[in-house]
Amino acid sequence: MQCVILAAGKGTRLKPLTDDCPKPLIKVGGKALLDHIVEALPVFIDELIIVTGYLEEQIREHCGYNYYGRKVTYVHQAEQKGTGHALWLCKDLIKDRFLYLFADDIHGQEDLSRATSYTRSMLAYSTKNPERFGIVVRNPDGTLAEFVEKPTDPPSIMASTGVFVFDKHIFEFEPKIETNGEFYHTDMIREYAKSYPIAVVEEKFWLPIGYPEDIEKASSWLEKRLKE
Repeated sequence: MQCVILAAGKGTRLKPLTDDCPKPLIKVGGKALLDHIVEALPVFIDELIIVTGYLEEQIREHCGYNYYGRKVTYVHQAEQKGTGHALWLCKDLIKDRFLYLFADDIHGQEDLSRATSYTRSMLAYSTKNPERFGIVVRNPDGTLAEFVEKPTDPPSIMASTGVFVFDKHIFEFEPKIETNGEFYHTDMIREYAKSYPIAVVEEKFWLPIGYPEDIEKASSWLEKRLKE
């Protein structure tokens, strides 16, 4: 099974830490974010497709072409045109079902395994700050009903944690809605879910890394978890 990892962003909210280091290589608990992410992937993930852009040579040097025993293919995103654009760049490389996530946050291995047990799925987490995230609403059967990016009036407190399981049918829905010069995957996913139901799976362990203070919190949490 393949895994697409978006790692092209500039990490502007983490400045000045990202002035000379791409966000996926920022150290959390003594290890790069990418290390935490790939270590937690299910064992049957045998190929990584990493979308790079900002300071990409550092990421390529760090990962090489075999990273944690997995083949690596790189996709270059020349312009920061959003998540929908980054995903679309991978269209011709996708073989079947695939895991799709950001090189931003730390997830639990158990949660990623649960996500991949569904034909199509997304992970979501109850948050106290829903206005900061993409918010999801579920149908009675637990599938995705609504997906809104950083709403001013959140319809729920369930935040998408940026982990999805899709199949090739996602590419039937080209990103068309341009916002601030970017194409977001939210629009693709909303259309995709109408024809191909997506199970919304509640995540148990999620460490979002968006701001400098998040790194210290995450490092402390990981240290505590390791001791336990």
